[in-house]
Amino acid sequence: MDISLLPQIFATLRLDPPSRLTLLDARTLTGKHVPPFPAEFPALLTDVDSAELAAHVREVLLTVYPKEHHVFLVPLNTKPQSHEDTKKKNFVTSSLGAFVLESNTVDYSEPISIYIPALPEGTAFETFHEIVAHLRAPNGCPWDREQTHLSLRTHLLEESYEALAAIDSGDVASMREEFGDLLLQVVLHAQIASEAGDFNMTDIVKGIHDKIVRRHPHVFGDLELKDVDGVLQNWERLKEKERGKKKEDKGLLDGVPVILPALNLAQEYQARAARVGFDWPEIEGVLEKVREEIEEIKQAENQDEIAAELGDLFFVLVNLARWKKVDAESALRGTNMKFKKRFGYVEQGAKAKGQSLSDMTLEEMDALWNEAKKKGL
Repeated sequence: MDISLLPQIFATLRLDPPSRLTLLDARTLTGKHVPPFPAEFPALLTDVDSAELAAHVREVLLTVYPKEHHVFLVPLNTKPQSHEDTKKKNFVTSSLGAFVLESNTVDYSEPISIYIPALPEGTAFETFHEIVAHLRAPNGCPWDREQTHLSLRTHLLEESYEALAAIDSGDVASMREEFGDLLLQVVLHAQIASEAGDFNMTDIVKGIHDKIVRRHPHVFGDLELKDVDGVLQNWERLKEKERGKKKEDKGLLDGVPVILPALNLAQEYQARAARVGFDWPEIEGVLEKVREEIEEIKQAENQDEIAAELGDLFFVLVNLARWKKVDAESALRGTNMKFKKRFGYVEQGAKAKGQSLSDMTLEEMDALWNEAKKKGL
């Protein structure tokens, strides 16, 4: 589009031209899945010449903008309105969720432009990056300025677990909040590294961008893979090549952080080994191993042997979970929460009867436990 038409478009909209504006040919969104521009600035998408393109633009915008956000569809051949014609509208206003696509309502015989007003401040990643940098600046927050990678370590761990707890609860509002807290930790670490001259946020984003593209040749290249197993096996081959190029004397399992919870660590070890063929051919082998480990626990003669055999049993149970496509850590966390709710019901039942748990018999507690189960707790 000829940028000389911009005054005409904004005159049609009866808006002052914004001081900042993203101007893009709408066809650049073809093949995109999210808008390639910050939503904190208004945007003008030009040369929308079909209902199909408009529909795709709408789907892309909805990944960032709310359904209630209003957009303006402006024909390019519209002339500025005369004083006598001010009551006429030569553009269409629509909420994004009710985007008008029908050809009898919007005429695509001539290309139209879509004007997208900005979202409120604080919705763009760049703005968030700025406030984190401000916290670390001389006129920022004394606490934030004192932080280091090591001092923030516990906070990163806490926020990770809080995000996992939100996921387990299924509470989407909590997930949204906890993912934000987790993002704060990442950006803080990036800012600290930037100040030290080690790396910056751009390096982090570029690094993971390139890694994703490199490890998904079946998406971004011409490699054909049939299923998830093929993807994972190819992934391990690619990572093995990367380790070779780095000349790192590391094995397949060395890249798994040993700080992971034990169940997560066991499942990741087993999954990586399985991707290169080190696995039972059938699940019966795993089930037989479970039975074998239980017998070995029965035969253990001292505490050390019991601990070792229990560890083996836990490990093979994790393998069984992997075969059943269950995340062992999440499964146990779910059972923990179920136990907590049911035991809480038993406590409340005892309290309602004027008893303490220590005064109740096992049969009385079992009765309350079974009530909790019947209630779906």
